[in-house]
Amino acid sequence: MLRSSLLATVVALVTGTLAPTIPAMAGSDPVAVINNLGNQFQTVARNPSAAQRLAGFHQLFRENFDVPGLGRFVLGRFARILNPSEQQEFLELFETYVVYTYSSRLSELAADGGIPRVTGSRLDADGAIVSSEVIRGQTVQPIRVDWRLDWRDGTYKISDVIIDGFSMAVNGRSELEGVAERNGNRPQAILAVMRQECANVDPP
Repeated sequence: MLRSSLLATVVALVTGTLAPTIPAMAGSDPVAVINNLGNQFQTVARNPSAAQRLAGFHQLFRENFDVPGLGRFVLGRFARILNPSEQQEFLELFETYVVYTYSSRLSELAADGGIPRVTGSRLDADGAIVSSEVIRGQTVQPIRVDWRLDWRDGTYKISDVIIDGFSMAVNGRSELEGVAERNGNRPQAILAVMRQECANVDPP
């Protein structure tokens, strides 16, 4: 039920992070955040140990994404209804599901030779947007990937990824609203679905 929105999260991570090295203060330069994330991702994807790849993907997600902010946005109005422990459980389930389900796919796409290129960046009221395109082969149309980064505590964190105009955060929010609405507008139903999804996931 939640695969489309969560898959978008991971596809965005794949298509936007296989970037060349740009030595810079990554936390203070939004372009360097994306490029340095790509370098780290390539290193993790090449690890022959599935367990170490999985641990590496968890670390990259925690370090580079604004997980609490993204979770609050995706939950929308339901974030105010869940108590703090339920909110924390949701964030953990969200991260676990994404990483466990698609870490092997991330490795495949990394090995497949996708070549991204940052095409520009601009500041906005909340932080910055970094635009890029992913080129995979001579005859395939490039994929546009825009990264929204928010300025948090002296560093940039990724808060949304938009692939050819498709927002991961907005789509995820719509998916979760649908889950709650089909269950009497109870946000606890979101947790129940997430628990089930995570229980059915096999590690790579």
